[in-house]
Amino acid sequence: MFETYLTTSNNNDLINTIIYGSDNRALTIANAIITESPKRFHLVGFVDKKPGISTNRILNLPLLNVNRKISVLARKLGAQSIIIADNTLNNEEKISIIDDCLQYNIKVFNLPYLNDMSNQKTIAANIRNIKIQDLLERKPIELDNCNISKQLNDKVVLVSGGAGSIGSEIVWQVSKFNPKKILIVDQAETPLHQVSLEMQKNDTSCEIIPIILNIKNKELLEAVFQKYQPDVVYHAAAYKHVPLMENHPEQAIQTNVFGTKVLADLSVKYNVDRFVMVSTDKAVNPSNIMGASKRIAEKYVQSLDSYLKDSHKSRTKFITTRFGNVLGSNGSVVPLFTKQIEMGGPITITHPDIIRYFMTIPEACQLVLEAGSMGNGGEVYIFDMGKPVKIIDLAHKMIRLAGLIPDQDIEIRIVGLRPGEKLYEELLNDSSKTLPTHHEKIMIAVDDKEHYISIDSEINALHDLSYTNITEMVIQMKKIVPEFKSLNSDFQKLDV
Repeated sequence: MFETYLTTSNNNDLINTIIYGSDNRALTIANAIITESPKRFHLVGFVDKKPGISTNRILNLPLLNVNRKISVLARKLGAQSIIIADNTLNNEEKISIIDDCLQYNIKVFNLPYLNDMSNQKTIAANIRNIKIQDLLERKPIELDNCNISKQLNDKVVLVSGGAGSIGSEIVWQVSKFNPKKILIVDQAETPLHQVSLEMQKNDTSCEIIPIILNIKNKELLEAVFQKYQPDVVYHAAAYKHVPLMENHPEQAIQTNVFGTKVLADLSVKYNVDRFVMVSTDKAVNPSNIMGASKRIAEKYVQSLDSYLKDSHKSRTKFITTRFGNVLGSNGSVVPLFTKQIEMGGPITITHPDIIRYFMTIPEACQLVLEAGSMGNGGEVYIFDMGKPVKIIDLAHKMIRLAGLIPDQDIEIRIVGLRPGEKLYEELLNDSSKTLPTHHEKIMIAVDDKEHYISIDSEINALHDLSYTNITEMVIQMKKIVPEFKSLNSDFQKLDV
């Protein structure tokens, strides 16, 4: 009688929902939402992915087999939402269900993986709306934790750009491997302060040391190396916004190129064991200043590694990791679209055909740690980014996830390509090949190596030009990276 009272009172204020699944997990979730207080859902039935017709019932509610689209079954039961409880669904099946439901404005909820499925309050509290990240879910990444732990346990780790979205996640993940100290180096005061406070709250035995510093300042950076003697460097500091760097190309050179050189040279001088550089797919056949600056930085650390091996002068191993867009990173399209939706639109897209590869922040940073641990030096690791995503499709899904209708509640406005922007990005140069590694999501790009003495001289000249003659500086960039062809930019006239 009490359960009947709970399930029938105030039903008018609740969301009619069905649960996709019929196993013990689904039953546990059902009991959790029935006893939830305050209640959000009114459970009206279950769906089982077995085809055919079912006359079974669970908790005295109908169990429907998938003989039609989920949206049809939901409407048949009068449901406005669905909770996905079936962990046996593969990614394609899950995305198909979500796309079908969003098309008919049926809300989709999900329960992330929980260790404890016995606490009904915890289960109910963790049922949440599907997020755009869930549409890109791939198999969990399996890391070689033993190898990573050997290299980070009781070590001093320096993370440049450690207050940024990628750098701060690297800091968080490194902290799990029991380092002695983590040096968080960044020039942004407020984000650095926030990251250091968050890390100090966490249950970690390592010492967190925030350092306000611009990596192009050699004297101050060397003082950090002298004082702390880092064992491992993760280099995530960079200017990354394409249009801004088209307008301020000298900053891209001074930070992305010369800052990398300063950090790399000091790593050699102070016998750092590993230097792991975070690069970007925009460095491949670059069409903008930012991408070209990252490619020059890649060339420098690769050539330096070869030079050191040939001359037997240092034990420092230089490893480059290259991947595409990261969901939720500062300045990326997802936070922008979220803000535009919250403001009532419009969502602005540069071109209807533009596509991008995406990863989640934790996924990208896990692979950075894995690649950094496996490298012997000189490699450029590229990550399996999955299938490319059409940005206009991403916009449609995000609008529907917010419970709105594209081009009715929220306008989608095409504003034109920005300076230096491509319709699609690449992970490999035209002439590059790949080699497999023991990790299925990580490959090695086989690029031609530069001569260290030559690239070192060219970068020094480039740095000098960044303070005196921007046009000559960009011409020099195009000499160093012959495949750099500007798109939709004032620098197109410098291409030959």
